[in-house]
Amino acid sequence: MELELEPLKLEGVEEKRPLVIAGPCSAETEEQVLNTAKQLADKGIKVFRAGVWKPRTKPGGFEGNGETALPWLKEVKEQTGMLTSTEVATPEHVEMCLKHGIDILWVGARTTANPFAMQALADSLKGVDIPVLVKNPVNPDLELWIGGMERLNQAGIKRMAAIHRGFSSYDKKIYRNLPMWQIPIELRRRIPNLPIICDPSHIGGQRELIAPLCQQAMDLGLDGLIIESHCNPDQAWSDAKQQVTPDVLDYIINLLVIRSETVSTEGIVMLRKQIDELDNQLMDLLAKRMRVCREIGQYKKEHNMTVLQTARYGEILDKRGAQGSLCGMDAEFVRKIFEEVHEESVRQQMEIVNQK
Repeated sequence: MELELEPLKLEGVEEKRPLVIAGPCSAETEEQVLNTAKQLADKGIKVFRAGVWKPRTKPGGFEGNGETALPWLKEVKEQTGMLTSTEVATPEHVEMCLKHGIDILWVGARTTANPFAMQALADSLKGVDIPVLVKNPVNPDLELWIGGMERLNQAGIKRMAAIHRGFSSYDKKIYRNLPMWQIPIELRRRIPNLPIICDPSHIGGQRELIAPLCQQAMDLGLDGLIIESHCNPDQAWSDAKQQVTPDVLDYIINLLVIRSETVSTEGIVMLRKQIDELDNQLMDLLAKRMRVCREIGQYKKEHNMTVLQTARYGEILDKRGAQGSLCGMDAEFVRKIFEEVHEESVRQQMEIVNQK
């Protein structure tokens, strides 16, 4: 189905790229919330974010102040004029936020991944006109992401945006959450009029990665940024490493190069970015494959086996060629690729077998 969408129409917020939403990961104390908000307002930020309910991966961590913190956000709006936003995960959260005049709601990655939870939120929002931002699910499932937004849309929520916060991975490297830019790019292709906001704090997991991720999001044509900013990040009660001060946030935003979007070039630039991302993934997979091949080489050495196993080699080429055909590629093309891959695998195994 197509989403029936309307512009976000945020009161007092100019419609230009990027829309910037900023504030601490968690609303810790009234003083911390108001201090951070006033500093951000002085920098021209119009939308304040703070987590009131904080679902932690394991129990025992700070899980938010709950309803106690909602009047603090109301005070932010009264003292600074900023719009306020927080995460909701249950109908009860929605009810409390509406009662306290929260302007924007967002749905977290764990909730988006649960169709039952998304339907419960949708049911609680029927008849309510409020902007709702939906984070991608923790796993890279575009259909699940779109499905969650469809449920809200069917309930009458028309002012919506997606938040790209990256995808959880067991094999952590540079990023806390893998960006996998091709997924928000495909979302943009599928639903062109849906605003997409990047969450560089959760993608990077480290404050020094926020600036380059912000620029990358702008280069890909994303519409906004939601960034964690705290008056004293090192003392934050949750996710301290990925939060920046309002001064640093201002510096990051002012350094951004916002390129004009033109019909003639935007499409090809986005597709090339997607190719680059996929090529990076191919290189990573090839490196992992070679690591396994070297382990096999060690096993063959220890068990006095020959490096070349002819039957296995033929099986790989035939199987991958057939798979290539099923995927719309020429079987011979795929066979040639795997011949080269196998040749490199044999070379690396030979090095291991011949080591003294």
